Amino acid sequence: MKSQILVVLFLTLCLPVYGHKNARQYSLLWEITAPSGIRSHVFGSMHSNDRRLFELPDSLYYALDNAKIISLETDIFSLFESFDPQQGDVKLKFDSEGKPYTNTNRASKSAYGDEDGMPQFLDAYFQQYCYNAAKEFFALETVNFQMDTYVDAFESSSFEEADYSAFLSSKEEMLDLYLTGDINGMKDFIKSALSISPESYESLITERNENMVARLQEKMNEASVFCAVGAGHLAGEDGILNLFKQKGYKVRRVGATFSEEPSEEEIKVRALRSYQYTHSDIRLTIEFPGQPQDVELFDSQVMHCVYREFGQGNSYSAEVYERGEIKNWEDAALEYLPSPEEGPYEKIKLQNGGEALQGLGEEYWDNAMKWMRVLLTEDYVIILKASGGNKFMNSPRAFRFFDTLQMW
Repeated sequence: MKSQILVVLFLTLCLPVYGHKNARQYSLLWEITAPSGIRSHVFGSMHSNDRRLFELPDSLYYALDNAKIISLETDIFSLFESFDPQQGDVKLKFDSEGKPYTNTNRASKSAYGDEDGMPQFLDAYFQQYCYNAAKEFFALETVNFQMDTYVDAFESSSFEEADYSAFLSSKEEMLDLYLTGDINGMKDFIKSALSISPESYESLITERNENMVARLQEKMNEASVFCAVGAGHLAGEDGILNLFKQKGYKVRRVGATFSEEPSEEEIKVRALRSYQYTHSDIRLTIEFPGQPQDVELFDSQVMHCVYREFGQGNSYSAEVYERGEIKNWEDAALEYLPSPEEGPYEKIKLQNGGEALQGLGEEYWDNAMKWMRVLLTEDYVIILKASGGNKFMNSPRAFRFFDTLQMW
């Protein structure tokens, strides 16, 4: 069931946009003008971190920079606490000095790609930009609604294992279709693929398109919106573009141009690569790649926040506990830094002159190996954690994250 749902998600939401260099073929970005005259944009996206997807045209950066509101199908960041994008365990070995390494250069896979792709998959990148740019975010659907819709569609349909295999064998055909820039052809392909279960097409595409347009109207009549939805929702009589036309909106395809030098808008968008998280009570500031999610606290915790890169599968977190009975570094290590015997932690000097414990630690609830740094203040124990695939764990990225911590 899970694998079948992922395939249809790929078909309806994740249509590739490789190699778009011809403005006449580019049909993913559309300008939507409300009766009030306010201009917004709708973009056909996909859930992948393939670097080719991020060869975005000048017009898309313009739309992002000028939008007041960024809208996606759902709030992807709401999954930070409950969903780990890393696929499989990282196999770390240790040399004679206790330094970790892997015996492979292969990129680890994640839920939306692998380590050779961008940190976030495309939709999540837009949400990351939204928060880093301090823009308003607007989700068209809840995560629970999406999953319930897909589960209900499959449970009430006639999908069989043979149909699933047919989906897999048709991926290359779908890619070839999309490379022509023909979103109408892609719409026909999806409808044909789901023809074995017309009721599923109705619930997965038609009904959702109507609901998403109704939700978007609320915002587009007030301010400029940049909305990214799965490219499978754009074309056709029941597609988002035609639904807007029926409601009196002007719809115009925006061609693609790629300047040799980055535009002013591209420079502005790409420059927003971090989010400064501040906890005033603890007097702590730390920089995440994007806005982290505060996690429900337990025991003696006074802070816990998490940020995940769904594309590459990396995770970053900061936890703060009341110091309590922790009298010294040995107590702190015993309680908070469960390092493997073959790779023990070490005490390090910090850039600001302080000290910390640092090393690999194994989380007891998922047996995942993470880089950890433990700091002690008069009142608190601060634990910074970062983990990822083969390439991440053998890079300095975790330590660069740790070094952004400031106490004031």
